Amino acid sequence: MTAKKTTTTAATTAQDALKPVEAAVTASKETVEAVVKAGSEAATKQYEQAVSMTKENIEKTSTALFQGYDELANVNKDNLQALVEASNVMAKGVEAMTKEIFSFAQGSMEENVAVAKKLLGVKNAQELFDMSGEVAKNNFDKTLAETAKLTEMSVKVANETFQPLQSRINVTVEKMIKSAA
Repeated sequence: MTAKKTTTTAATTAQDALKPVEAAVTASKETVEAVVKAGSEAATKQYEQAVSMTKENIEKTSTALFQGYDELANVNKDNLQALVEASNVMAKGVEAMTKEIFSFAQGSMEENVAVAKKLLGVKNAQELFDMSGEVAKNNFDKTLAETAKLTEMSVKVANETFQPLQSRINVTVEKMIKSAA
């Protein structure tokens, strides 16, 4: 009877020890999901603002600079093509960033499971403390590295997205200078 109580108590203690780990895994998952959602929302908002500003500027410049309907139609067609090209570049960039975020999240989840298993094998408080510090440091380092990678990807996507629009702006400015001369 005593052996059965000890086994039941040990199982309960192990389950109780896993609760903080499960809570940490859940919190980590929720944090990653929140970051993904916030990043997607921010990228969408910035994209919409860029498209809106570009559209407004193109419309103002086109109306002021071009007298003929044919020339205006050609300019608008080229501007629309540049906008479509920029949209495609942005979509591919956001897709790559999203894949990177999900890859990071999946790797984090797998590591958290491995850490939970290691925590079950802890023999004393010092070992638990040491392991907790190591896990925290590793998670912090990985998060910083992933953030740097995502920042780099964001800058690259922004630059590549703006390139076709910048090209159209340059063409428009050249036409303005020629028509003013």
